[in-house]
Amino acid sequence: MRESRITCIRTLRVPERGNLLWVEIETAEGLTGLGESFRGAAAVEGQVHELIAPYLLGKDAREIERHHRFLTTPYVGFGSSGAEMRAASAVDIALWDLMGQRLGVPVHEALGGLSRDRIRAYNTCAGYDYNSARDRRDVRAGEAAAGPYDDQVAFMQRPDELAHSLLEEGFTAMKIWPFDVHAPASGGQVINLDDLKRGMEPFERIRAAVGDRMEVMAELHSLWSLPAAVRICRALADIRPFWVEDPIGKMDDAASLAELRRLAPGVPLCASETLGGKVAFRDLLVAGATDVVMVDLTWCGGLTEARKIAALAEAWARPVAPHDCTGPVTLVASLHFALHAATAIFQEVVRATLATWYRDLVTALPVVERGYCLPMSGPGLGTALSAGMRQRAAVRESRA
Repeated sequence: MRESRITCIRTLRVPERGNLLWVEIETAEGLTGLGESFRGAAAVEGQVHELIAPYLLGKDAREIERHHRFLTTPYVGFGSSGAEMRAASAVDIALWDLMGQRLGVPVHEALGGLSRDRIRAYNTCAGYDYNSARDRRDVRAGEAAAGPYDDQVAFMQRPDELAHSLLEEGFTAMKIWPFDVHAPASGGQVINLDDLKRGMEPFERIRAAVGDRMEVMAELHSLWSLPAAVRICRALADIRPFWVEDPIGKMDDAASLAELRRLAPGVPLCASETLGGKVAFRDLLVAGATDVVMVDLTWCGGLTEARKIAALAEAWARPVAPHDCTGPVTLVASLHFALHAATAIFQEVVRATLATWYRDLVTALPVVERGYCLPMSGPGLGTALSAGMRQRAAVRESRA
């Protein structure tokens, strides 16, 4: 225990990526494990330093399950993706990074090994800076692209060209959200026929341009009432989406999701990156409320909880698909999970961030080869925060 004793917990943030927080955990043996959280970074940072660090400092880093149980069952803040769970998620990922480093193997091997040698990727068409700043970006008419991979502008203005561009790089699946801009007018309560037609246009242009060579996912970002979601899903049925993701607000409403599946048959639903803890996913599965289980490792409880959620999904014969439209450590940890979990079908990527600012923050990123993500090499996660990132970070430390 002496060598694996936790001696320091450190958080790091950079001003230009206000939603991101990194957690580093050091041990007496000289190892440093890396985790990440996303959204509400200041609240998560407070949770790490004020509540988690006093418990974790001096403890044995190898006892991941013990620490996971303690951190994901606080007196308040349990069973959600709130600050308590997001902080616990970042810590859990860092502890698995330490475990892999200690054993000298990648995290996917520490979890139990590969289920596959590579996994299919889909491109979320978020562009360069969708939501890493405090405010989410929405594209308006006439907005200029920020570069060749500004796919959020492209799916709103040139979806046919975007589909061809992705196919040329080997991607055969993509995700877009052209309905989002129409939700504010009614607070998501209704979508009129004109807005429905406008939202459908990118999907129809993609199908006309590339036919069935491209799977298309529709992201609805939990913006819609049940009647509005029914109308959208019924309209989407003709273009045969691979899934419709997070159609209603909020995604812990298993009864309404099950009703949506009944009222819009044949349109697969995906839920939900926004949920935390296995119980929320159990409730969706029991209600028959989703076709694909999506987990965000930095919100759901980390790798430890994601494995349990994947086991539940497997028991209900549902595939899993880890989320990333957040940060580079999330992507790396998710890939280890996706390559290990028996029923994983996709790894989400954003080609714009992979090609730009993700590279500025960490030392290594997944290789995407002709639309497939390959395993990370090296012990643990196989990546660390870069020297350049550290030079511009405001570092807060807590030491025993």
